[in-house]
Amino acid sequence: MAGSLDYTSPTTHYSYDVNKSPFFKKDDNNFINILGVEQLNSLENVSLLDIYLSTNNVVEPHYHQNAAELVYCISGAATVSLLNPYTKQIQNYPITPGQVANVPQGWWHYEVATADNTHLLAIFDAPNPEVILGSDILKFTPSNVIAHTYCIDEHAWKQAIATVKPSTYIGPYSDCYQQAPQPQLQYPYMLQQRYYWGL
Repeated sequence: MAGSLDYTSPTTHYSYDVNKSPFFKKDDNNFINILGVEQLNSLENVSLLDIYLSTNNVVEPHYHQNAAELVYCISGAATVSLLNPYTKQIQNYPITPGQVANVPQGWWHYEVATADNTHLLAIFDAPNPEVILGSDILKFTPSNVIAHTYCIDEHAWKQAIATVKPSTYIGPYSDCYQQAPQPQLQYPYMLQQRYYWGL
C-alpha cells in the first residue's frame, strides 16, 4: 500500500468521521461502524470496527481470515470469548473500560455485552477486516452435507436453522421470541424416581 500511495496528493486523506460509515445496524443501540482503506485511503495495515451494544446483545460467532483483532472496551462491559484451536477450549475474557482482549488471526470468537451502552473498538492488522460469519456457515452449507457428515436427520437440521438469517452480525434478532429453557431431568434423578415409584 505505502509504495503506491502518493503522500503529496490532494486526494490522499488523513482524517475521517467513522460515524459516517455505517457497517451494520440492528437498532439505535446495537450497530457497527467501519473504518478501512476504502474510507481512509492513507491507511496501511490497520482498520477498525466501532461497535455499540446493549446488554445481552452478541456480535455473532465468526472469524477473521485475514487479520488478528484487538478488542478495546471504551464504555460498558463485554465478554470476549474465543475458541482456542490448540486446546479446544472456549476462553472467556470479561473486559471493562480501558481493558483489551486479543483474538489471534483465524480464531473463532464472539463478543457479548454485559452492560447497556457498551462501546467496543475492534482493531485489525489489515487494511480491511474480512469475516466469515457463523450465520453464513449455518445457512449456506448444504443441509445434506451437514446431515451426512454429522449423522443428523436432515429435516431436523433444516428445522433447527430455519430462523437463522445470513449475515446476522448482531444477535439475537429483534423479533426473536425465545422460550425459557425447560429443565431437563438428569439421569440419576430418573433412577431415584423409578426406584421410589417401584418401576
